[in-house]
Amino acid sequence: MMSQKPSVAVLGLGAMGHAFAANLLKNGFETHVWNRTASRGEALVKAGAKQGKTVRETVEGVDVVIAMLADGPTTQSVFSGDDGLLAGLKQGGIIAQMGTIGVEANEALMALIKQQRPDAVFFDAPVSGTKTPAENAQIVVLASGDREAGPAIEPVFAAISKGVKWLGEAGRASKMKLVVNAWLISMMQGIAESAQLADEFGFTTDDLWNVLEGGPLAPGYIKVKMDMFKSGDYTPQMHLTWALKDINLALKAGEKLQLPLMNSINQTWQSAVDAGYGEQDLSVVYRYLGDKK
Repeated sequence: MMSQKPSVAVLGLGAMGHAFAANLLKNGFETHVWNRTASRGEALVKAGAKQGKTVRETVEGVDVVIAMLADGPTTQSVFSGDDGLLAGLKQGGIIAQMGTIGVEANEALMALIKQQRPDAVFFDAPVSGTKTPAENAQIVVLASGDREAGPAIEPVFAAISKGVKWLGEAGRASKMKLVVNAWLISMMQGIAESAQLADEFGFTTDDLWNVLEGGPLAPGYIKVKMDMFKSGDYTPQMHLTWALKDINLALKAGEKLQLPLMNSINQTWQSAVDAGYGEQDLSVVYRYLGDKK
């Protein structure tokens, strides 16, 4: 292991990337940040982060680079070109691709790295968790890649998460992430419809939770979402638009399979986004269903 903490660059300061950088700073890591809209980095700079003007400048000399970007095309563009990540990465540098960009985009990225920077150590490492858990370093990292080749990644993951699930060779974590999200999305639609039915029968969300609580049908995730149904406050932990993106990535990767529930949810959530609910938390699907009555 390295005697001192590796230096880290975080590219992409959305809710998750911002939380990662803040936790790295709290844990005493030298932290460099970059975001397309530079103002997203202001609070981090005040807390001691160094902000780069270009991606290349941000990653130069840094041990570990975390990419936490919106989608495949954005990630590809940040990695490429004279001012990109691969141009600036130090010899033998570590890259952790932590966004949910899907199987196809991730494979294209791995091919690009192999071609342009075969010396780089690549980890495919999306995360399970949303905004608040990320801020509290309570997310789980789904990691894949050669753990032995880049031990400096371990203290970085430890600073931003509560645990790491290693899943084998690079690329496998992006696949597992789609599986986990498919389950989360199915669960979300299920509780939204069940709560609508409860409402129809004159039961409150509290009545429903009291019956579920303490049993096998009561994951904590559901309680958080039911509290949103009750309060009507859908401040996003995960935007409905991002959840819909994830459904589409799962359907694309699993196109040879029969996924009738996922296809049905895709249509419903697309309608909800088209109706203007997209910027709210994915649990707003409960309100969407209720508004359509």
